[in-house]
Amino acid sequence: MYPMILRRILLSAALVLAVSVVIFCGVNALPGDFAATYLGQSATPQAIANMRAELGLDRPATLRYFEWLGNAISGDFGKSWSSGAVISEQIGQRLGNTLFLAAAAAVIAVPLSIVCGMLAVLYRNRWPDKLISVVSLTAISLPEFFVGYLLILVFSVQFGVSSFPSTVYDGMDFSQRIAAIVLPTVTLVFGIFAHMMRMTRAAILQVMTSAYMETAELKGIAPFVAIWRHAAPNALAPIINVVALNLAYLVVGVVVVEVVFVYPGMGQYMVDAVTMRDMPVVQACGLVFSAIFIFLNMLADILSIALNPKLRHPR
Repeated sequence: MYPMILRRILLSAALVLAVSVVIFCGVNALPGDFAATYLGQSATPQAIANMRAELGLDRPATLRYFEWLGNAISGDFGKSWSSGAVISEQIGQRLGNTLFLAAAAAVIAVPLSIVCGMLAVLYRNRWPDKLISVVSLTAISLPEFFVGYLLILVFSVQFGVSSFPSTVYDGMDFSQRIAAIVLPTVTLVFGIFAHMMRMTRAAILQVMTSAYMETAELKGIAPFVAIWRHAAPNALAPIINVVALNLAYLVVGVVVVEVVFVYPGMGQYMVDAVTMRDMPVVQACGLVFSAIFIFLNMLADILSIALNPKLRHPR
């Protein structure tokens, strides 16, 4: 098992390296120029050229990439072109906010989707199963920005619920932050609940056809107890995979939700940097998001290997 895990780690590191190349090339291919945007329309060509030289944009792209990658590996992403702030410090604060929001959504979405998936199996082809399927299909069909604006319209505008503010600020204490992330959390849960629930249902249904489940039924074990004690543990590998993928989506896919709720996280930070053509910030955010996504996928792969004897002993 250990050589397989080591292989997954090495492949993940190689993938992060490949993604860094894509991010650097993609960011540098973006239309527009920071020097021209920062100096304004009245800037002379000489002033733009001087600023480009000051920022190092006149150097070869290959040299700039290896310098950026070497600094990024050591945790130094440089300084923001627009504000002059240290990017690593900004990312540390913003990433904490994003992880806080993603963790709150995961604490609700993961148990809810697993329980609903087991209930759908327990009452399969009956009205609870059909109701859960309808709700999940509705949830997966609505885009997150629509759900977010709808929640703001209903709770913050129409009903004026002051305990559910539509924006979040860094100066809030813990209780205020919990109240402030209710609407963003509900939006994220609405987006990932359906996928996890349906995959949980499919994984458990596949196990239900096994001979030992038929034996448990013949012994008179209660259906939900049989699902909880026997079917669910043997369906852990695909369930863990889909949970890890959705957790990765929570961290990486919060950009839209953060913009809708003006949440001071990584997504809002990256969108503001794209608007300003602040390439060091965009590159840093893209690399951090990619590394988190790849790490969680690698973790799901390793957990699947550890929990599935067929994967541990392929022969």
